[in-house]
Amino acid sequence: MPTTSSPSNGHQSLNLRHGYALPDLYNRDSLIRLDATFLDFLSVSDAALRASLEAARLPSGVLAKKAESALLIALSPHVEDFLAHLFGIEAQVLALAARHHELAPLYSCKRLFVQRRAMKEIKPEDAATIDGLALEAALLDYIGAPFSELSFAKQVVAWLADEAANDYQLQLATRYAAWAALTSAGRARHHNGVLFKSPAKLDFDNLVPLSVINLDGINAYRLAGEHALRRREGFALTDKGSNLAGALDEANYCIWCHEQGKDSCSHGLKEKPPTDGGEPAYQKNIFGVKLAGCPLEEKISEFHKVKVQGHALGALAIIVVDNPMVAATGHRICNDCMKSCIYQKKDPVDIPQAETRTLKDVLELPWGFEIYSLLTRWNPLNLQRPYPEPASGRRVLIAGMGPAGFTLAHHLINDGHTVVGIDGLKIEPLPPHISGVSATGARVPFAAIHRTAELYEALDERVLAGFGGVAEYGITVRWDKNFLKLIRLILERRSQFAMFGGVRFGGTLTVDTAFSGGFDHIALANGAGRP
Repeated sequence: MPTTSSPSNGHQSLNLRHGYALPDLYNRDSLIRLDATFLDFLSVSDAALRASLEAARLPSGVLAKKAESALLIALSPHVEDFLAHLFGIEAQVLALAARHHELAPLYSCKRLFVQRRAMKEIKPEDAATIDGLALEAALLDYIGAPFSELSFAKQVVAWLADEAANDYQLQLATRYAAWAALTSAGRARHHNGVLFKSPAKLDFDNLVPLSVINLDGINAYRLAGEHALRRREGFALTDKGSNLAGALDEANYCIWCHEQGKDSCSHGLKEKPPTDGGEPAYQKNIFGVKLAGCPLEEKISEFHKVKVQGHALGALAIIVVDNPMVAATGHRICNDCMKSCIYQKKDPVDIPQAETRTLKDVLELPWGFEIYSLLTRWNPLNLQRPYPEPASGRRVLIAGMGPAGFTLAHHLINDGHTVVGIDGLKIEPLPPHISGVSATGARVPFAAIHRTAELYEALDERVLAGFGGVAEYGITVRWDKNFLKLIRLILERRSQFAMFGGVRFGGTLTVDTAFSGGFDHIALANGAGRP
């Protein structure tokens, strides 16, 4: 029973276009109607693309992988435009796209000038003799703006358009780029930037470079080189993840190898096919780790390409097709994709950083949580299940509300089943005006969330809420546990879902009592605990 007002400020209300209201975003019949509205919206801009989408949704229209990728990438900007129009945030989405495009010179300058020219023309020992700060002062006369990586990149790109006329300036820029990229002083000067950082060759015998220091006569190890310590103070978040420039740096570093059918980050690195025609085995790295890629087979290369094009909402829609619980993955959580990246001899693409930043970019928009939440129920890029299936009449009990339990719950609900989740931990209730569930478990109206930041709490002041497994998805303070609240709200607002804490499966509730109580299936999602 959603309402249309915002939970905290009392005056900001969600006014959806096309005659929709918040309750429609949680109703299957309304989502089917919303899908039809999108198809009509698509027809106006590209009728042929609508026809391709409708054909791909047919049981007989299953596409080859490369064709499916091409279709989703072509659809992504239209999905973004529709969502922006639906929520009335066209200006904010355009501004976000403009921020992407504003940063674009960084990556072309990095690839074409810093790495292919400066770092090849000037040797490290020669770069060490360069006075970088003097060069920076000289370049300021030509850049005519406060010196930054972006202003440098923009000017270099402009100079490269007419090298003959800008030969002297390019010589200065080449020497500066070599100093910034190849010397410790230059790297320190640009420590927080991306322009002068290049992937390092992997030394599998020295993955974490250490140096030995003497502390009161005792040998101790510390991080070597320019690695900074990240000090933990209390339980505050110690790693906020990448900014937009850093995420786009990773997405541009990706070679979008889905276009060649070699996106090993998604599908793994495989050995040559056996002579008997069987399925090739996955390769293993030097440590014997199987390089099977993303367990969800997320469309990583595809979302990177759309992200670089400036379509943050479109990129998130691609991610959510395979990974609707993206708030619980990404930065600081999983890296199987990185291990199987096509770059095996140098630093891989930091896919989790790009994934999480893409989510954050959307969450920081007005109604960002509502957009993310909607994409988990209605997503036109999900060719097999763009909206939930009709009610099946089946009831499923899930024991354990950790990552396996809450992800399974989401998919079962979208498959039309009723789901009850239980967990041994006491699960603290959320405010009913955002969750739609009272302290007694009754369904009550809930309001749209205008600013996702309204939901966040400082981790060193946050009270254990009980949802998320393993004392809330581990005890680390390197990962933002506020994301667990987003996952919980996505589930708890669904009328086909109920959750109870303080229930021990096998004690409070047994197999026999569950089945006698009307459940059709029991799913054990108890993690590493004893059965």
